[in-house]
Amino acid sequence: MLNIDLHCHSTVSDGLLAPAEVAARASANGVDVWALTDHDEVGGMAEARAAAKALGMRHVTGVEISITWAAKTIHIVGLQVDETNPTLIQGLHDTRNGREKRAREISALLADVGIPNAFEGALTYVGNPELISRTHFARFLVETGVCKDVKHVFENYLVEGKPGYIPHRWASLEQSVSWIRAAGGLAVVAHPGRYDLTPMQMSAFLDEFKQFGGQGIEVVTGSHTPDQFDEYAKVAQSYGLLASRGSDFHGPGESRIDLGALPPLPDNLKPVWHDWF
Repeated sequence: MLNIDLHCHSTVSDGLLAPAEVAARASANGVDVWALTDHDEVGGMAEARAAAKALGMRHVTGVEISITWAAKTIHIVGLQVDETNPTLIQGLHDTRNGREKRAREISALLADVGIPNAFEGALTYVGNPELISRTHFARFLVETGVCKDVKHVFENYLVEGKPGYIPHRWASLEQSVSWIRAAGGLAVVAHPGRYDLTPMQMSAFLDEFKQFGGQGIEVVTGSHTPDQFDEYAKVAQSYGLLASRGSDFHGPGESRIDLGALPPLPDNLKPVWHDWF
């Protein structure tokens, strides 16, 4: 059985390792088929592809797009996309716009509660303000001793109701799926168990996702508990969605699951890769 990992991140977005380093770690962990899915950016694809080829590992082009649905941030993974497609490139550029403004607003809120220079501190982890995210702020707050770990930062500063939270209006669900489809790719709902949606909202979301041409859902992911593997396996079956598997690896010490370390998909599901080989 192939070890397939279709969700992880590099320094191109909010990961700790460069694309080639992520590829090396995936290969060392026994991954056979690998996708780098950086947030709203495909700039790491050339390096990822070359590294995977050198390691004898099959590479799948990927991206994770941030969207806003029902005033909540949700992520849609695109797999097998053409990263040179103009529609996708423009859509991702438009999605990244506004990150710097939001980051400066987060920094101002943190300064109000006694944490100065957070924007500059977060920027040292990414370099490009167009790609700055809450994760970079979290790393800065850990480094400066404000919090013990990234999880603690999010729980106490960077989520709704906390002093460093600023909402952001991302792309729409329809836009994200249309960009992925325009690039010849397959749209997958990332880690559905992470979203604060009621059962009725989740049902409405998945209905819309399918209506716009979405085809897959992550079932076995580092962001799910084992109970959620079973829960979203049933969701995949109920909605006729292809099932995906991915660690959502960001870096050593920050991720719940390492690359390639997840259990396989349940046998009764049709995987997103069913017609790739």
